[in-house]
Amino acid sequence: MPLKTPEQYVESLRDGRVTYWDGERIDDITTHPRFRMPIDSVKADYRYDDPKYGALRQYQTEDGSVAHRIFQIPRDEADLNTRVEMMNHTSIGTLVTGVYMALMSVKDAVEKVNPMYGANIERMYRYCRDNDLRAAEVITDPKGDRKRSAAQQDDPDLYLRIVERRKDGIVVRGAKLHITAASLVHELVVMPTKGMKAEETDYAVSFSIPVNAPGVKIINRSVAGPDLNPFDYPASSHHGMPEGFVVFDDVFVPWDRVFLAGEVELASKLAQSLGLWERTGGMVEAVRLSELFVGLAQLVNEMQGKDSDPVTQNSVAELIAYAEMLRMSLDYACRHYEKTPSGMVFPNTLAINAAKYYYAANYHQTVRYLHDLGGGLVLTLPLEADLRNEESGKYIRKYLYTKAGVNVETRMRVYNLIRDLTADAYGGWQFVVALQAGGGLPAQRVMMRRSYNMDQAKKRALSAAGADASE
Repeated sequence: MPLKTPEQYVESLRDGRVTYWDGERIDDITTHPRFRMPIDSVKADYRYDDPKYGALRQYQTEDGSVAHRIFQIPRDEADLNTRVEMMNHTSIGTLVTGVYMALMSVKDAVEKVNPMYGANIERMYRYCRDNDLRAAEVITDPKGDRKRSAAQQDDPDLYLRIVERRKDGIVVRGAKLHITAASLVHELVVMPTKGMKAEETDYAVSFSIPVNAPGVKIINRSVAGPDLNPFDYPASSHHGMPEGFVVFDDVFVPWDRVFLAGEVELASKLAQSLGLWERTGGMVEAVRLSELFVGLAQLVNEMQGKDSDPVTQNSVAELIAYAEMLRMSLDYACRHYEKTPSGMVFPNTLAINAAKYYYAANYHQTVRYLHDLGGGLVLTLPLEADLRNEESGKYIRKYLYTKAGVNVETRMRVYNLIRDLTADAYGGWQFVVALQAGGGLPAQRVMMRRSYNMDQAKKRALSAAGADASE
């Protein structure tokens, strides 16, 4: 089938999906003001005739058709680099469709356990690719009492589970939290949140289901309200993608959409595959954001006449070091890629996890440098309406003046971006996302220990100590 137009994408959302926001059930999200900006954001990714990014959004499939590059399975380093470039110019509402990269990366292992599941993964991947659909990464369960396993909870539904097995499919019940763009995609791709024990077969489940499937309900929350002024909110006004609290109220899933149904040995493998691609996406955003921090810090210094001050220069140097460590880490992960038995290339597991850990562990400290340079004006700057007001505006222009060549309005825009990125709607969201997206710091620690060549490190340490490494 041909690629969708932006208008066809919008029309495809009028499918009876059950969506709530701020206490209201919204029957048609395409006409509701809360969804206007996020829909526009995803809609832009369907502009294949865009002279700037249209070509980057497309690739030719193995059968000669054209599809969105989010579906391209990387086969070499060049493919990975092109994918990273595409991710820099794509909305999160499309990027979450990368969940199919996670599934395709474990298809070989899944196929060995149950050939039907491998065939289902391939079929659903091609179905979404060939129909130009978008899919969400649906992984995190409520989890209840964290001291107890899924099967030990007071309420057995606190982890999504199979409640009935039929000849034609399974019935599932539960909820998944923090699901970015859930209301704006076409398919919900459900993965286990973690590894499962032998007695937890009903919780080892993975599948893909349409957003409008009977029993699916989505409760939304976003970083900010609708119709924000882009002058005052330069980040939040363009990046307010809703997060979904997705309920599966006895949802029927046909067998041809099931990727896992009780095979506990595969649960952790599926969960980890998504973590890798989520963290890769997080690193792409981290590189972009850290470069912005450097530019904003330098602009503040220059506008205040402090660009030669050694203290402010040191702060900028710290921001540069952070930005370059992230950029080099992502580059290293792509150049030292790994490969599945079927030839799919994916970023180096250890490198991506180490990079994500460094990014998250140092994010709050890094933002502190920017706040220290910006000062209180980051929070107390008047709004654009006060600048445009003839009476109040003259005072703002007078007292925000610093020196010749510094435009007051430009200075306000710089400070507004610092506030919005780090101390307001989008900034508050980002403070949590930097730590939690793709799993918190413990998740990266676990993956680093698993993927690091510990035997080699121990042998070298013993050799350096003068001991026999073979003992």
